[in-house]
This record gives sequence, C-alpha cells and structure tokens, in this order.
Amino acid sequence: MPIKLPSDLPAFDVLTREGVMVLDEDQAATQDIRPLRIALLNLMPKKIQTENQFARLIGATPLQIELSLLRMSDHQTRNTAAEHMESFYRPVSDAWDEKFDGLIITGAPIEHLPFTEVSYWDELRRVMDWTQTNVHSTFGVCWGGMAMINHFHGVQKHILDHKAFGCFRHRNLDPSSPYLRGFSDDCVMPVSRWTEMRQAEVDAKPALKTLLGSDEVGPCLIEDPDHRALYVFNHFEYDSDTLKQEYDRDVASNTPINVPGNYYPDDDPSRTPLNRWRSHAHLLYGNWINEIYQSTPFDITRIGQA
Repeated sequence: MPIKLPSDLPAFDVLTREGVMVLDEDQAATQDIRPLRIALLNLMPKKIQTENQFARLIGATPLQIELSLLRMSDHQTRNTAAEHMESFYRPVSDAWDEKFDGLIITGAPIEHLPFTEVSYWDELRRVMDWTQTNVHSTFGVCWGGMAMINHFHGVQKHILDHKAFGCFRHRNLDPSSPYLRGFSDDCVMPVSRWTEMRQAEVDAKPALKTLLGSDEVGPCLIEDPDHRALYVFNHFEYDSDTLKQEYDRDVASNTPINVPGNYYPDDDPSRTPLNRWRSHAHLLYGNWINEIYQSTPFDITRIGQA
C-alpha cells in the first residue's frame, strides 16, 4: 500500500513520477485500515532532499504509511525556505503527547562537536527518552545513530584523521536477523563522515548486536532490542549522486577532500557514478517497516506500554 503525504509536499510529485504509490489525505481517508505512523526528525540542512530519500524507501512497502515531518523546536534552518518549513514541519515539542509506530532521526553535519556542545542536545535527549514511551521502533541514522548509542549506552564517537568517504563493502554479520532478510553475504554502502564508532566499544555492551560491519570503516548497523532501536552509521538512503554533490561542493570551495573511493568507475570523477546499494537500501527499510507492522499494537495508544 502507498505512503500518505500532503499533495503539495515536493516528495509527493517526485515519488509519483518514480512509480512509488502515494496517497493524499482524501484518498487515504477512504482506506479501511490503520496506516503506520512514521515520523522523520530531519536534522539535515537540505530538508527536501532528505525527505525525498527517506520517503522513497519507506514508501516502497505494501503498507500504508503516514509520514510526519518534525524539526527541533528552537533550531532554525538556513538551507530550506521558511515557507516549506512552515507548511510541512512541526516542532517536535508539539508531538510529546502523540504516539508513532516508527521514528527516523537523521544525521546532522555537526559531528565535529561534542554532543554536549550541540545547541539542541538537551531537547534531543528528551526526544530519545520520549521514544521509550511514545515510539514503537526508532531508527537513528549516521550522527543520529551515534547520538542514540551514546545517550543510551555511553558509547563514544571518535574523530578520524581523514574523512571516511566513498562506497565501502560491509559484511552481513547476522544473516538470521529479520532486519537483514534477503541480504547478500556482503553489500556496498555509501559512507561520508569524520567520526567513527569502534567495534570493541560496541562489543563491550552486551545489549547491543552488530548486524553489518566493515573491516575498513567499522560497525555500521547496530540493533538495540532493549530500546527498540536500530543505529546505522552510514547512508543507504543516499541518492546516486549524493556523494558526487558533496565532493563537487568541497572541490568548489577548495576544501581538501579525497575522491570518494569505490564510487566513480575507475575512481575517475569525470565519469558517472554507479549506484550499487539501492536494492539493499530498500531491503533494510522494508524489513524495518515489516517488523514494525508485525509487532506494533493496533491500538496506537498502547505503544510504549509494557
């Protein structure tokens, strides 16, 4: 079944053209089932691009999804039009009394800062605690995943001496996991970060289970059953040209940057990059949505109850 989006949200037309099943409010009202309520707490500066990326993945399942766009209450974005934010986003403080089947907390380009120096850290900590009573399953992505694993388990992020940048092969460490249903023994995933989590520090927390990992860039996908959460430190959601956009931006601004590895054919940035992660991206997010559907209460008010 389709994802429900406002008909004037840019992602509505983008996904419709791509063949993703999309419903507007009027069409969804005629459906005789409860849609899954998924919220996207979007911390990325390019809000519309990030909306499209995640809506594309969670909208490709046979279930009806109602997507809610949330922002930090006091943080103002400078990269997305105020009209767009006013039309489609609510401050997360407006949602404290609501229940959601799923929540995605995105990355943010602030990984060089200690968590406690992030301007909205206190509110984000409240969000993470709120997920334990008001969200059935939470997916922390890149910096969002690092923030969650730090908040709940004290696992630290570490600054790298050079940017992990490119497409890296990851091993399937738990083929029996329902989140990896249909996965190959290994897969390629885009990576773009200046920090890392270390496998030994994750392994020191018995409650955590590493599902995907790389010899080159470390742990990637972590399951945290006690907090009904997944943490992914890399970017299955990226479009084919997202790494190219980041590389071209840094080159244009004379920021030192290496050519993203294993991304362009023959590592030649004049050639068109190949997407080799799309199928696994759809598998992972489809499996996550399916696990939510299989386990979330039909009575949404019971979410978070023992």
